[in-house]
Amino acid sequence: MRRVSTLDYDAHDGLGLAALIRDGEITASEVVEEAIGRAERAQPTLSFLVHRMYESARRRARGPLGDGPFAGVPYVVKDLLAAVAGAPSRGGSTLYEGVVPDHDSELVARHRRAGLIPIAKTSTPEMGLTPVTEPRIHAPTETPWRRGHTAGGSSGGSAAAVGARVVPIGHGGDGGGSIRIPASCCGAFGLKPTRGRTPTGPDASEGWFGFAIEHAITRSVRDSAALLDATCAPEPGRLFAAPTPERPFLEETRRAPGRLRVAFTTRPHLPGETHPDCRAAVEDAARLCESLGHDVEEASPLVDGHAFARAFVVHVASAVAAETVWCEELIGRRARREDLDTETALIAMLGRTLSAVDLTLARRRLFAEARTVARLYERYDVLLTPTLSRPPARHGELSPKGVEKVAHELIAAAELQSVLKLPGLVDAMASRVFEYVSFTPIANVTGQPSMSVPLFWNHDDLPIGVMFTGRFGEEGLLFRLAAQLEAARPWAGRRPAG
Repeated sequence: MRRVSTLDYDAHDGLGLAALIRDGEITASEVVEEAIGRAERAQPTLSFLVHRMYESARRRARGPLGDGPFAGVPYVVKDLLAAVAGAPSRGGSTLYEGVVPDHDSELVARHRRAGLIPIAKTSTPEMGLTPVTEPRIHAPTETPWRRGHTAGGSSGGSAAAVGARVVPIGHGGDGGGSIRIPASCCGAFGLKPTRGRTPTGPDASEGWFGFAIEHAITRSVRDSAALLDATCAPEPGRLFAAPTPERPFLEETRRAPGRLRVAFTTRPHLPGETHPDCRAAVEDAARLCESLGHDVEEASPLVDGHAFARAFVVHVASAVAAETVWCEELIGRRARREDLDTETALIAMLGRTLSAVDLTLARRRLFAEARTVARLYERYDVLLTPTLSRPPARHGELSPKGVEKVAHELIAAAELQSVLKLPGLVDAMASRVFEYVSFTPIANVTGQPSMSVPLFWNHDDLPIGVMFTGRFGEEGLLFRLAAQLEAARPWAGRRPAG
């Protein structure tokens, strides 16, 4: 038996580490200790840990590991949606102070059965609202690639842990891009599965009206595929059903994708502009696809970006307002102003001003846009776009400033809900975010599988993910393509300087 070395750890993904453990080359305890040591060394810089579970991880590593595909492999859990028995669930907010589930969510239970060992819970923006992880309760979460730039959101802590090589796998959830955005910012692979593919129970039947779905951010394509195989079985009481896969997703990564019809565009779906680095990343990926034998041409879905953005905000505001009330019932008291970040408080206030008619009309508008998007996939197998409209943002770049910031704080403090109905105020709040995430929310509404692939870094050594979106239920095709891209342009050996 030999101790795990830095070289051993960095050379293997989750399945690779599990194979070493299974073959007796290293022990699960050694791998877990390596991950814990890396987490502690990275935390002062990255600010991604919100709750440590080291002792329970050590106990698990010493006990029977089972025969799951990831037996003995450490991973991290995003502190949102996924419940871990005995671990606080704060969701990036002091509003949830004292909330400690007494059971695992079904997804975490399946992770455990697959052999994964949770070592920590990771940072998220409050209630997962923003594409950057900068909650009031702790320092901003950094991308490991360059100080002062965001790890993305809302699965920012998990992506930072994977990008920094702390663990090979990090749990994430995606309601508007929250797996793909941080994967892009941290130079990792992130797949949002088809709606209904992974479980949401036992405490919920959907997230954000079905827009949100959980899976993972990973170093390798095959880890993502194997984990989805381990978690994708139907669950009792499900609201949505994804088509049954033709074969295991891990097997898909070993198959050639065939000659695909690839559409690409750099024109934002939602209001905004695309940064030259993000355009360059897509153009580079399009050339790579063409060199691999795929048919590539420029095309884009015809989306009314302004109508989509407004309708999406109505859904998010409604969900946040309801979540606030639900949490008040859970903790047995009214939310105080100091419990919520200013922007969260404003979104919740907006949600309380909306009617059932407002929400129903917004849903009709969104699903009309979804039907428009679906027509593109009658002609193409996948759509290639930037994941984000700009490189990883600097901390504070998406926050209100000056007069706008003061106005928001005054409105929230005085609970001036009527002011939120002033023309342009909500649009101004939303545009700052949608200009950054002009591409990701579409697949959350349509329910299609979508992945951010780390194929490009700019001159500042910041990762610029590119996004491939496939037809509903066709994760298999995306995994075949992703594995081909990974083989043609390997990223595993590229790691942050720190």
